[in-house]
Amino acid sequence: MRIALHSEIRDGAIDDYRSAHVRIPDALAATFARIGIRDWTIWRSGHRLFHLVDCEDWDAAVAALQDDPADHAWQADIGRFVEVFRDADGNEGTAPLEEVWDLRTQVS
Repeated sequence: MRIALHSEIRDGAIDDYRSAHVRIPDALAATFARIGIRDWTIWRSGHRLFHLVDCEDWDAAVAALQDDPADHAWQADIGRFVEVFRDADGNEGTAPLEEVWDLRTQVS
């Protein structure tokens, strides 16, 4: 499954966020592999970030991350730069964005 997320960088933190994301910790990459997150790409437009995540089951992955020490350490570090995550309606939350259209689905 592919899901999209939207987050926002704190004012003045773009360069630090970019630097922090040159490489995520190996322990976190291993956690992602273990819980079924196969790929995660982030794009930036101004202070807005758009994430595309390829995973087996997003809800199960989020649940698995609740008690994961590698994720807790990463969130403590990267959280300094992230203002908020927003859901499909623009409210605060990590629910995936609404998929409106997909070319692969249309042409298959």
